[in-house]
Amino acid sequence: MSTTHELNLTVNGEEWQLSVKGTETLLEVLRKHLTLTGAKSNCLEGECGVCAVLMNGRVVNSCILLAAQCEGAQITTIEGLANGETMHALQTAFLNRGAVQCGYCIPGMIMTAAGYLKENPAPTEEEIREGLCGTLCRCTGYTKIVEAVQEAAQTMGAK
Repeated sequence: MSTTHELNLTVNGEEWQLSVKGTETLLEVLRKHLTLTGAKSNCLEGECGVCAVLMNGRVVNSCILLAAQCEGAQITTIEGLANGETMHALQTAFLNRGAVQCGYCIPGMIMTAAGYLKENPAPTEEEIREGLCGTLCRCTGYTKIVEAVQEAAQTMGAK
């Protein structure tokens, strides 16, 4: 029998109070309790990055983070990255560059890039590749993805 915990967190600017099982991960809470399905479920070991979200502005793999560890945290998912109807520069750049392929890894890729660009707003191509190395894509050779991150970095730096 799993213990339940009362969890208070802010997801995409909205405050939530939830009862969660002690064994539930942040990914499960996002997908099952809040029906935010942008973060994907894949390896469940923190190896592929498709579940990446921002927690207090830093990239985390939500599949290996217990929800109870997120008490009071600010969580941003791909659904909350846009500003209302205006897409985030990364979302726009991924579309502009055709860096979406099947789309399965893209939410995690974009969230990883968003966290990385906060730390390094003007990365080189090599730095982008290193920054994205924890998020796997099986459809591409990453070229269009890297180009999209470069475009977004330029757009974001111009503001």
